[in-house]
Amino acid sequence: MNSAAGNRKSDRHHHLHSPRVVVIGAGIGGLTAAALLAHRGYSVLVLDQAIVPGGCASTFKRKGFTFDVGATQVAGLEPNGIHYRIFSELGIDLPAATPCDPACAVYLPGEIEPIYVWRDPVQWQAERQRQFPGSEPFWQLMADLFRHSWAFQARDPVLPPRNAWDVWQMVKAVRPDTVLTVPHTFSTVGQVLRWYGLGNDLRLKTFLDLQLKLYSQVDAEETALLYAATALGVSQEPYGLYHLHGSMQALSNCLVQSLERDGGELRMRHTVQRILTKDDRITGVEICNFKGETWIEPADQIVANVTVQNLVQLLGSAAPQGYHRRVDKLPPASGAFVIYLGVTQAAIPPDCPPHLQFLYDYDGPIAENNSLFVSVSRPGDGRAPAGNATVIASSFTNPSIWWNGSEADYRSLKQQYTQEAIDRLSQFFHLNSETIVHQEAATPRTFARFTGRDRGMVGGIGQRVSTFGPFGFANRTPIQDLWLVGDSTHPGEGTAGVSYSALTVVRQIEARVGK
Repeated sequence: MNSAAGNRKSDRHHHLHSPRVVVIGAGIGGLTAAALLAHRGYSVLVLDQAIVPGGCASTFKRKGFTFDVGATQVAGLEPNGIHYRIFSELGIDLPAATPCDPACAVYLPGEIEPIYVWRDPVQWQAERQRQFPGSEPFWQLMADLFRHSWAFQARDPVLPPRNAWDVWQMVKAVRPDTVLTVPHTFSTVGQVLRWYGLGNDLRLKTFLDLQLKLYSQVDAEETALLYAATALGVSQEPYGLYHLHGSMQALSNCLVQSLERDGGELRMRHTVQRILTKDDRITGVEICNFKGETWIEPADQIVANVTVQNLVQLLGSAAPQGYHRRVDKLPPASGAFVIYLGVTQAAIPPDCPPHLQFLYDYDGPIAENNSLFVSVSRPGDGRAPAGNATVIASSFTNPSIWWNGSEADYRSLKQQYTQEAIDRLSQFFHLNSETIVHQEAATPRTFARFTGRDRGMVGGIGQRVSTFGPFGFANRTPIQDLWLVGDSTHPGEGTAGVSYSALTVVRQIEARVGK
């Protein structure tokens, strides 16, 4: 134990007599929880092993280009949206943003006209009726479920509830219309398509597979219907997806400024090695900094903005056996292969939408380069020098193939994936040695190194019936005063999802501490 590091005053801005909260991980979920707690008078310390905050919504710079690491769009900026609510409480301005319209242009195999997911509900209704004749009853059910589920979520229920206070929050959020969603609790999208006689509509099912995989990590057959209704409904007005000006880093920067203004502290390049417990309650964390110095930081409350797999590792032998078993039984999570391109404007076709999705072969998986989700910067949005643009293309991949084999195997696989992605993208973009200014790729191993997430998994836990909402992992862990925040918890992935998770944890801590 390095006493010099241990003895220094870590609580530089210590709030007298206020509970000490240590937040592990400076992703959006961790930063949101930290900023809210600091604003409400707690003494907050945030620790993260990376160089910059933001987690999977951070950025990096190359040759004048700014690349969003993972997340490229934001929901919840509209009035009463989750980011809007949180930023209003913190008394800070939302980052500048432009609505994504269309939210996405989806290209099915062999088709040159995309399916546009428009922001205007009337325009989107006309589009889907043209693209998928006879499917409107299905979409109307989804719209009704979205409306009821969204109203329920806006009343801040705690899902899944783990004690009497949690249950009361959930009960208070229920209204007569909430009950209309109950019969669909155990349904999947695939089942409902068959009810409406749409089970054999290959184009519709493929479109849903592509869109849902982005949000729920699984396809239409497995995605819980109630989760899917929200994922598919959120891109239309009065809601919508937004493209941040500058970069995704704008979101974390605002939260960090608020945290530090209210006396909280953020330490990057500080790795939490263990969560320390005694008698089934937390006592603190063991930290190692970038110089290799280690010490123990005491805590009254710990908020872990990590994957549930990482949480079990941090607890070690202190992880309750039942909890450990449940985590071990989870289906394998997804990883991502991402290619980052800095290109000249000549590479971008005219009127190119900001977000595109391509599926190249109906018979292949929605993974391993057979499908690509592509984000393209806009002129003047701060991501590229004048006359240039960024193109970020990601595909789902099985993390295990990147961890097995030798270093030479890994490099060879990365090169193969990079070339395949460039070849695929060249069918739409004008890519050659003259238009590509910068090129690099990330694999699950890259994500593991820079975000600390177990095996480099992204996007949280698949939103199957068995793991979504009421059946998912709770923010309240079996260990007293240890809270889980982020995309392993309700309502799942994305900056809006993890911000809901953060708000829930803050409310639970307030109720627990009795402030």
